[in-house]
Amino acid sequence: MENVMNTNLTFIYDGECPFCNHFAELLELKSKLNNISILDGRKNPKIIKSLLDKGYDIDKGAILLKNDDIFHGAEAINRICNQINNPSSKLLTLLSNIFKSDKRTNLFFPFLVRARRFALISKGVPTSLI
Repeated sequence: MENVMNTNLTFIYDGECPFCNHFAELLELKSKLNNISILDGRKNPKIIKSLLDKGYDIDKGAILLKNDDIFHGAEAINRICNQINNPSSKLLTLLSNIFKSDKRTNLFFPFLVRARRFALISKGVPTSLI
């Protein structure tokens, strides 16, 4: 894949969470980001373990790797949304506009983490990836 912005992004999420999964699909299909890899954390336990060893717990939020930088939780969502310009989805446009603001991201993010936990428990899926 060609790297237009000379920046490599890797977005790591919980593929069993319906909200995370839908957001990741929108990123992959509608964000128009050419330099992004999307990884389901449940299918990549070695990466999840390595990040956990560094203090980044995917159970507390998605993770964005940008070159050598690691962003976690609200900051990961905020950073990825700030990379999105003119997505081809009204929902992704709405989400990226909401989460481009640090204040709004920090306000709403705890609710997203709780919604993830509730959705996983409702599905009978373990909330922890490892």
